[in-house]
Amino acid sequence: MIESIKDLLNKEAEAVRNIPITDAYEKAVKLIVEQIHIKGGKLVTTGMGKAGQIAMNISTTFCSTGIPSVFLHPSEAQHGDLGIFQKNDLLLLISNSGKTREIVELTQLSRVLNPNLKFIVITGNPDSPLAQESDICLCTGNPKEVCALGMTPTTSTTMMTVIGDILVVETMKQTGFTIEEYSKRHHGGYLGEKSREICEK
Repeated sequence: MIESIKDLLNKEAEAVRNIPITDAYEKAVKLIVEQIHIKGGKLVTTGMGKAGQIAMNISTTFCSTGIPSVFLHPSEAQHGDLGIFQKNDLLLLISNSGKTREIVELTQLSRVLNPNLKFIVITGNPDSPLAQESDICLCTGNPKEVCALGMTPTTSTTMMTVIGDILVVETMKQTGFTIEEYSKRHHGGYLGEKSREICEK
């Protein structure tokens, strides 16, 4: 089993190293800063299944680093939650296939509500409908899943998480987010205590 685990780690690490890096990242960060940090909108993230859980994680991480964000469940969006959208909001979609029915429908519905709504997609399929319709497409490189069946979202969700981390960290750099601001958003727990200790030094 030890050798098997080493092989899994190597495959996942190699997949991370092979994430395509293009100027789309710079464009995505610029759009996030412009729409949320400057214009006062919020980042709305969405995805179905495992991708939805990654979208939720990205949203909460952005919230803790100065970018207001909320997760929108694509199914609930069709039952009234689409009303979360406001002026200057930005949509971040996550779909490995780039053609998840609920996500495709969400983009159509949201643009009926706001024709000027811009959206970024994280996907493993740059030729998919979502990728083609997006303002910015960030591709995972579409690595093979390390799952023994080659089906369960494993490597793909790792790539989505890494791409989310890149967006968060680069956005923090562009907005000049400080430890003082960080501490204001973390009143409890270890991170709250540690950030306040740093601020007091």
